[in-house]
Amino acid sequence: MPGGVMTLDALQSSFQNALLAGDGGMLSQPADGPREPKEVLLGLYKDAYILRLIEFAQNDHGLLRAYLGDGAFEEMVRAYAAAHPSRYRNAKDFCTHLPDFLAVSEPYRCYPVIAELAALEKAQNDAFYAKDEAAIGLPHLADFAAEDWPGLRFTPQVSAKRLDFVTNGADIWSALKRESDPPQVEEHGPHRILVWRQDVPKFRELQTEEAMLWDEAANGARFGVLCEMAAAYDDPDAAAARVAAYLQGWIASDLLAAAALD
Repeated sequence: MPGGVMTLDALQSSFQNALLAGDGGMLSQPADGPREPKEVLLGLYKDAYILRLIEFAQNDHGLLRAYLGDGAFEEMVRAYAAAHPSRYRNAKDFCTHLPDFLAVSEPYRCYPVIAELAALEKAQNDAFYAKDEAAIGLPHLADFAAEDWPGLRFTPQVSAKRLDFVTNGADIWSALKRESDPPQVEEHGPHRILVWRQDVPKFRELQTEEAMLWDEAANGARFGVLCEMAAAYDDPDAAAARVAAYLQGWIASDLLAAAALD
């Protein structure tokens, strides 16, 4: 800063720190405005900035806003923005850490349904923006001989994400989506939710066995291993048929991007 004059880059950086971190160091540089002191003018910028962040959050989490109400939602976004100042160029990334913030921060951590609603909306937003992939169909599996099936591995669509809920947050989200009165919160989980995109973002709850097999398949377990796990979980005589039925359902839902031998 030759001659004590702040360069443009330094001024921009100082202004950003004032907005994101509350650093008031830049107030030593600019002069007061003709009608308002610089503290008031900086406050106006801060207010406009946080209102813009609230707007971004509303776009991504409209049903969470409907559940909390406008006032509580705005208070939540302000608390989140203070804990996670936006460092992203793309507005859609502002709420990246919101579900995790709500899960561990007071007072929201006492109400896990709030974090779960945020997580469900985030997963659907992520599914919407996920890259396009061709899904395999049943004819693709016909290319494999019967003796090869135990060695088959499956690759899930990049849009697919599994969530574990302790509340009926998915039912509450669905009611809000229908613009119906949401049910009372019930903490009787676990609820195993699978989110993905099939033209549009979707989700459904999985039963215990299917969730277990999906998680293992998504992590690269072979078809033969899936059948062994199903046999250990329930009726071993029908295990292969159950796994085949789950696999057929995943394919019908466009959940798999590939099937291949080692």
